[in-house]
Order: sequence, then structure tokens, then C-alpha cells
Amino acid sequence: MDTGNTGFLIICTALVLMMTPALAFFYGGLVRAKSVISMMMLSFGSMALIGVMWIIYGYAITFSAPGNPGYVGIPGVIGIDLGHIGLEHLLEVPDGASVPPLVFAAFQATFAIITVALISGAIADRAKFGAWLVFAGIWATVVYFPVASWVFNYQVDPSTHKITSGGWIVANLGAIDFAGGTAVEINSGAAALALALVLGKRIGFAKGLHKPHNVPFVLLGAGLLWFGWFGFNAGSELAADGVAGIALINTMAAGASGILGWLIVERLKDGKGTSVGAASGAVAGLVAITPSCASLTPMWAVVVGAITGVVCALAVELKFHFGFDDSLDVVGIHLVGGLIGMLAIGFFGMEVGLIYTGSFEQLGKQALASIVVLIFSFGMTYLIGWVIEKTMGFRVRNEDELAGIDTVIHGEEGYAIDGY
Repeated sequence: MDTGNTGFLIICTALVLMMTPALAFFYGGLVRAKSVISMMMLSFGSMALIGVMWIIYGYAITFSAPGNPGYVGIPGVIGIDLGHIGLEHLLEVPDGASVPPLVFAAFQATFAIITVALISGAIADRAKFGAWLVFAGIWATVVYFPVASWVFNYQVDPSTHKITSGGWIVANLGAIDFAGGTAVEINSGAAALALALVLGKRIGFAKGLHKPHNVPFVLLGAGLLWFGWFGFNAGSELAADGVAGIALINTMAAGASGILGWLIVERLKDGKGTSVGAASGAVAGLVAITPSCASLTPMWAVVVGAITGVVCALAVELKFHFGFDDSLDVVGIHLVGGLIGMLAIGFFGMEVGLIYTGSFEQLGKQALASIVVLIFSFGMTYLIGWVIEKTMGFRVRNEDELAGIDTVIHGEEGYAIDGY
């Protein structure tokens, strides 16, 4: 066992887990003061539920293999290794393994948690907490775990105990997705669009009507997200080596240039750049570099981040044009940014991109992988959300939305002065 790599991955796991509370601050600051607790609880609920589900059977689905004893399912689509339930099979460290299997399992658990939490931004101010937990449990089981398996289900060479490939999107289709542009970003963005359509618009939905109630929360959340993203991207190498170094510098570069791109658009459109825009631009750049962080040179990372900042700043306006209420711009940032990041590999990827090879082959693979995940996630999410809305009800009553859902759902207020 390599203690250096093990220590590195343990730190990265803690960094990525921190991203979900960071997301709670980011989202919490963007909503109204009387729904901040509800918004943040959607993220904390995801941490609780998905963390437990991952240990019980999430890992067993995501890292199932048709050849293993106890495998049940449809190879390449969805399956589960019954012997892997509860993670007891990971207690022993195989000879020659670089890191303990349980550390890798913990690292991947944080990806599942943050992906589910990301979706909640699309339904701010109007979702029932209980219905959200039901949705999160079903969605993780039938959407995230299978899609993550398509991307991250690394196979281990029994002779060397080293990772040899990823799931079918990587190993068979040939797409490159280093840290989850499809499984995390496009997956959550497409799901957010579907769920926003199921729940419908907030009362009084209009441009400029719903303003952030706590901008410092937004900036704090964005800063902590960026901090955690170094673990997200560099940690996906599973080793403290040169590839992790490339992912690290590119994560810094794309986040920084994403801010500049977004602020330029705001300056040209509205005459001034905003702090919320800066925070959003950083997240947009980080989203785009997630799949491509190990495939680009630092200069191309700067270019991709800037392009994403510009495009996403324009894309968040589409909800007003098409009339869907993606409350906190999950679609405009994560879906659009994830698509840009995946396609950027086809253009600028070292040794595989169009500018290096003159071939569109890799671009086609990147586009196909993105489209498959987008369609699957959108369709399944719409079905799950629609069933929940028609049975137990997903959206709160209009009068509760107007009054503020913190006191209605959780019996608490975000800001109580002198106890009143």
C-alpha cells in the first residue's frame, strides 16, 4: 500500500465532502431569507440519505461487474453485486493495492452526495423536504448509480491491482471524462431541468423578482466549492503524481478565467460586474474543467474557463425566454458548463483534440457520451418527479410558498432577532 497516495486520497475525500455544505451556503444565499433553511436542508438531507445508501448498496451498483459472484442485472446498463452490499468485502487491503479500497469507496461516495444535492437548486422555494428525500433516494438508485457505473466503474488488473479502464462510456465508447462531466455535471443539470418542469414556476416568476438575500453566503459557498474542487479533480487521479498536478493547476486556471468571462458579459450587458456573477463564473469554469482537467494544457484551461464564463452568463437567461423556472441556474451552469467541458476535450484535448490531430473523432465520442447521459437523466428524472408529484405531492401549497417554507416545513427561521 502506498501511504502517500492513501493520505492524498483521504484529504481529497474530505475536500469533496465539504463541497456539499459549501453548496448549501451558495444556494442558501441565493434564495429568499424565509426559505434559506429549507434550501440548505436539501443539501444536508442529501448528505445523510445518499451517504447511508452508498454504504448499503450504492457502491455495489456503481462498481458491479458481470463476472463477479452474486452479480444480478443487465450488463452495461444496471447491475448489483449482492456480495458487495455493506462494503464488508473491502475491509481487507489486497497485496499490491495503491490505496485501501474503503478509501476509494469513501471518495466516490462524496461524488454521489454532491451530484444529488446539485439538483436541488432548480426547485428552490417550493419543494417539500420529505418528497425531496423520496426523490433523492429513487433518483440515486436508478439514475446516478448506473450512470456513475458507466463512467467510473474501473476494473482492476488482478495481477497488478491497478486500475485499467473505466465504465463503458470510457472503455467502450472511448469518451474522456476524468472527474465527472457526464456523471456529475450533465447528469445533475439535465435532472434539474426535468424537475423544474415538473414542479412548475414559483409564484411571481419574473426576471429580477427573486434576488439573493445574503450575498456573503454566496461568496463563501463559491470559495469553499472552489477549495473542495481541487480534491474533486486532482483526487480523481487516485495518486499524488504529475497528472494530479495538471488537474490541480487547470482547476485553478478555469475557475479564475470563468470569473473574468462572466464579469465581462455583465459589464457589457448591464454596465457593472456583480459579486454573484463572479461567484457564478467561478463555478461555471470549474464545472467545465471537471471532465477535461487532465486533458488540457494550462493555457487551454484558461481559454475553456473564459468561454464557459461567457456562455453560461448568457445561458442563464434562457429560462426567461423558454419559461422554465430553474431557480438557481443549475441548467445554465452545470448542464451547459458540463457540455462545454466535455466537448472542449474534442477540440483542445492533448493528443486527441481536433487542433492536435485534425480529426473530429474524439469530438464525436464526447458529444455522443454527453447526449446519452443527458437524455437518460432527463427522461428518468421527469418520470420520477411526475410520479411523486401525482402521488404524495412534491410542491408546497401556494400560501406556504408565499409565507415562506422555513417555518412551515422545518418550524425554524433563518434569522430570529431577540427570539421574535
